[in-house]
Formats: sequence, C-alpha cells, structure tokens
Amino acid sequence: MEPLPRGANFVRAKTLWEIGLHIAGNPATPYGGNRDMVITVGSGSGARFRSGLRLATGSAILAEEVAAGALEAAFVNPSALLTQAYRGVGLFRAPLPVRIIAVYPSWDRFVFMIHPRTGIRSLRDIKEKRYPLRVCVREDPTHSTLVLIDQAFALHGFKLKDIESWGGKLVVCGSPFDARRMEPLRRGELDAIFDEGIKTWLNEALACGLAPIALQPSEFEQLGRLGWRRVLLPKARFSHLREDIDALDFSGWPIYSSAALADEAAYDICAAIAARAQEIPWEAGTNGNALQMGHESEETPMDVPLHPGAERWYREHAASM
Repeated sequence: MEPLPRGANFVRAKTLWEIGLHIAGNPATPYGGNRDMVITVGSGSGARFRSGLRLATGSAILAEEVAAGALEAAFVNPSALLTQAYRGVGLFRAPLPVRIIAVYPSWDRFVFMIHPRTGIRSLRDIKEKRYPLRVCVREDPTHSTLVLIDQAFALHGFKLKDIESWGGKLVVCGSPFDARRMEPLRRGELDAIFDEGIKTWLNEALACGLAPIALQPSEFEQLGRLGWRRVLLPKARFSHLREDIDALDFSGWPIYSSAALADEAAYDICAAIAARAQEIPWEAGTNGNALQMGHESEETPMDVPLHPGAERWYREHAASM
C-alpha cells in the first residue's frame, strides 16, 4: 500500500494528523497537558460529524471509557495495566470487559536499582531503615511506573512520598535517559532509580555502582496477582549485570477494546496494521509485524483474551507467519 491513499480528502486528513502530532508532541507541554491524541474515523459529510471509530492514547484508566463505549479502542503501556482492568484489581475496583486487538511488541523490564552504600537490600529495608534516599522516578504523576512503585510499596505499608518525609529527595525526569537523571547519576548524586525503559540507562547505572535489589517470592506472588509478571532480566543483554536475575515484566503495549466492539471493527484494525506495517515505527530489536501482535511472546505478553474479531484475523493469516 502506498504511504498516502489517493484523494484530496486523504491529503486533508494527513495534514490534520501532522498538526495534531506536532501539537501533542510539543516538549514544552507538561505531563497531564495536551500530550495525547484521539483518532476519530467517521463521516463529516453533514452538519454534524458522525463518529464511527475512536482510538486514543493515554493512561491505563482510559479502560473505563473504553468499557463504557465512549472510546472504541485505546493504546496503553504496559500490558500489565490492561491485565489489572480485566481482573478488576489494582487501579480498578471491578473487572472490565476489555479485549486485546493487538499488542505492539516492546521488550522491557522494571527494576528497583539502589546503591549498596545505603545498606538497603530489599523493599522492606526501604521502610525499616528510613534511609533518606535520593531516588530518580518519572515526573508524570499518572505514569505507569509510579503505579507499580506504589503497588509494590503498599505490600509493606508505605508510599513513595514517604521517602521525602524521611529526609530523602525525589529527583524527577521525563524520559528514562533524561539528562535530569543521567547527569546526577554520573556525578554520584543518586542513591536509587526505580524505572523501566532499561535498555537506555541500566548498563550505565550498573557502571556507576547501583545494583538491582532482589524481590522476595512473596512479593513476586502478590504483584503477580495484580498482573505484574515475574520474568528474567538476562545478563546476556546487559554487559555490566553480574548474573541473571528475576525482575518485573514491563513489556507490550496493547491496543484494546471492549468485548462489545463489533467483530468487523476489530478485524479491520488488525487488517489496517498489516496493510500499513511499513509506516509503523517499530521498536528497535523487535520483529515488528502485524502477525506477532496477536500472539504471546516476550515482547507481547497477553493475560487478557483476544477480541473475537481480532482472533479471526490472526487465525486466517496464520499461514503467512
């Protein structure tokens, strides 16, 4: 398929897309501001726009809108948060009828990295020692990593903000490799980093003396019930890692819908991904393709059922895998 379909209306649509992408991508826009987008496909031929399909980016709690029918589909990172919506745990008070249409392949892990000089070797130690940690975390208050951190700390009866009350400091950053993280790390001014996106910063943090703390089996078990999988963080991927360790999975970005979405709509979304795969910015190091997005793998964890319409598309095209 050509990058842009023929016709003046598609030129106008593409122009609007570029305008929206530029405005949403303004680095000066603070988290919580106009950084997300809703793509609405419908008919503008009358006095009022008639929506047919609305797809959005945003936080995990958009699953409430998807379940209510205010959005047909949404895109979230990581897969574990969609699992919470499906199970009705963690962020969600009751199970939501969500279904996977496709999972964008993304390999990642979350780690609690702490310098040995603190004497902290476990999550429990953070509370018991009340060490004034200088810890780097994401600045977006709705960021999925902060959800995980608070869910992990809740196992021991404390919150991230308690670290500040003990004399510590939260050093916030935007992206995992933000200069606001990496520069103080290199100067030895950070005691800890709690984050994902580890391909960009983990090796350097290890070289600067930080080390991953090991979670206890009971902690993995309890977090697993919330959807956070226990997975391997392999030394083969990170030259400064001393040995393979267990970590928490932060892989996969599901595109999901309500179970009530028409089968044909889910089928058409899968077909669109396949038709325009060359235009999708796949994550480096993954075998990005439409067929992979409907099958369990390290990059595409699935603890939520496929939508029947999507399942039919993957089944019909399985021979071409």
